[in-house]
Amino acid sequence: MKTTDKANGSRQSFRGQLTLLFGGLSLASLLGVGVYVGHIATGELARFGGELLHTSARSAADLLATNLRERAQEIDLLRQLALFTRGDLSAQEMRQALDLRKTTHNEYAWIGVTDASGRVTQATDGVLVGAQVEHRPWFQSARSGLFVGDVHEAVLLAKQLPNRNPDQPLRFIDFAAPILDEQGQLRGVLGAHAHWSWVTETVESIVVNRVGQHGAEVLIADKAGHILYPFQHAGLLNLPAGASPQAQSERLQWSDGAEYLTSMVEIPTVAHTDLGWRIVLRQPLDKALAPVKALRQQLILLGLLTALACALVAYRLAARISRPIEQLARAARMIENRAGTPVYPGDEHASEITQLNHSFQSMTASLLERERELSQLNISLEAQVAERTQALHRANQELENLAIHDALTGLYNRRRFDEKLREYVQLFQRTGRTFALLVIDADHFKHVNDHHGHQAGDAVLQQLAQVISGSVRITDFVARYGGEEFVVLLPEPQDRQEGRVVAEKIRVAVSQSHFPAVGQLTVSLGMSFCSLKDTSETDIVQRADQALYQAKQQGRNQVVVATESA
Repeated sequence: MKTTDKANGSRQSFRGQLTLLFGGLSLASLLGVGVYVGHIATGELARFGGELLHTSARSAADLLATNLRERAQEIDLLRQLALFTRGDLSAQEMRQALDLRKTTHNEYAWIGVTDASGRVTQATDGVLVGAQVEHRPWFQSARSGLFVGDVHEAVLLAKQLPNRNPDQPLRFIDFAAPILDEQGQLRGVLGAHAHWSWVTETVESIVVNRVGQHGAEVLIADKAGHILYPFQHAGLLNLPAGASPQAQSERLQWSDGAEYLTSMVEIPTVAHTDLGWRIVLRQPLDKALAPVKALRQQLILLGLLTALACALVAYRLAARISRPIEQLARAARMIENRAGTPVYPGDEHASEITQLNHSFQSMTASLLERERELSQLNISLEAQVAERTQALHRANQELENLAIHDALTGLYNRRRFDEKLREYVQLFQRTGRTFALLVIDADHFKHVNDHHGHQAGDAVLQQLAQVISGSVRITDFVARYGGEEFVVLLPEPQDRQEGRVVAEKIRVAVSQSHFPAVGQLTVSLGMSFCSLKDTSETDIVQRADQALYQAKQQGRNQVVVATESA
């Protein structure tokens, strides 16, 4: 009886060892492959997530810098108009011009004009007229040049303007420029306060649509690393000490103890002013790597199930392999007990070994199939990365297209016009290739908005853009300059008469067009030609503006060509 128990124990030990051997080998192989694939997927996903964060932050920083630069250039050009350089700074026409500018750009909270002593002579909605602002930083700095200020809380305007976010203080960005007379003497300062919410909405418009759904958060930090936006973090959250703007993305631990995938981009210089702002995108690391964790769990579960199945197969195979040994043991016991003629195992054990070999081949094929599936999964991940990269490239192209076109009329915008004018001036200076500038302004357009509404005004501007575009040559460049003003660049006119012919063609086409809900509309046109006396591209713009002003003064619906000395 004891001998039988020992034999049974030996048989069970042999079967158990084979079962553990094959099951453990299967589990180790699958887990090893799973860990390796998970490691690769983790690195690739983190890299892709970092690239996506960095690209979004870069796009937001570039768009914000462009908008800030356009507002600064707008203030700089506005203060050079004849109304400011020669007009009465306290006149009602000044108030109307400022109100129109504020209405056109709703990012402005206040636009005002001061005299040389710092007294506000005129402002939008009459706010702060008569107030002394000589100690304000924007007035002090703007007396000597164009000024772009850092974000600050409202001081004089805090109680006079509505706060769209009552849970946080009213904050502004300042733009200011000196107003000089014809002798270059300071007449006053043109200042504007833009809503801080305009800055934050510009950034959010890029970031939220791209990575907001993935749990990413956008922050704006100043030079010292203090968070300016969102307001709930202001004064409580700072950039981590190890954050570097040169790194595309980093894994950083923030003050809340959590680890984030972080990307930071500095805002480019605006009007020779380094604001020091940084666009920071951070995404909780657990959310960034959530797909990899889910994949890793699936691989572990698959490995355990496969190992269990392999262990069951191994147990069955061990039982069949041990059968000849059991027969030998029974034969030995029969001989020992003299219980009869022993029965020895036949040659069938060779087929069992063959069967075992087939089982090993089946197990190997199963492992290779799992590896192939994991390889296909990795290829699928790479394909998703490539697809999202292409989508990001298309989004950047669309963003670039939006950056140079006017959203209302479809024409080129002010930014693209400035670039094109700079190219024409440089080409003229290098090669002598002449060009002309035509500035077009709709007559009595304020009457259209006041009596027919802004939607009708927008429709008029759209049709006016079509009429102008259809009246020029294919080589001419047409853009919306701002509000109801349009500009046309005429390359290489043969003489002044050819330029006037193009201008008259536009004027006649507009006057003969019918504008729904408005009827007839006329335009005034000012034209100037490039001159060797020009020191910058603003000279030809000023001459065209002066010619346009003269056309308005002479009764509108006419073309005035500026002389070279004008």
